Amino acid sequence: MTRHPPMVPVEFEDEFVRGLTEIFEQKIVFNQVLGLKITSLQPEAVTGLIAMKPDLVGHYAFNRLHGGVISAGLDAMGGLAVMAAIGARHMDEAPAQRLQRFAKLGTIDLRIDYLRPGIGEYFDLHAEVLRLGSRVASTRMEFRGVDGKLLSTGAGAYIIS
Repeated sequence: MTRHPPMVPVEFEDEFVRGLTEIFEQKIVFNQVLGLKITSLQPEAVTGLIAMKPDLVGHYAFNRLHGGVISAGLDAMGGLAVMAAIGARHMDEAPAQRLQRFAKLGTIDLRIDYLRPGIGEYFDLHAEVLRLGSRVASTRMEFRGVDGKLLSTGAGAYIIS
């Protein structure tokens, strides 16, 4: 039996976390429109939050979140999860060099399943990478209400090279 050394947990440097947060929350202006904020940034999974606001209403009578906000939020979180996984894969590089790797990242496939209406004060988003290949990454995402109830799920594929 072949023994593999235990996986050493990756811990991102503050410079990498600050840089990735700036890209995600400031430089990707549409994420500002959504009000999307990172709440956790780990190599294996990322989480975020969207607070409900009038600009995001899709059905005025029920104050329900627009489906496009859910889709865009899950897509953004899938991309963020890929960024974190790529950053963890290349820990031998300086943080600034790893942040440059995201220039070619783009969505090539996205599937969203809407399970329940998005009604609430805020929403939690979660994403993880299922597979990080040399050219394509696959992700799974979740969109939850304030009570933790699953409102939507997503699956995405992202080009990384």
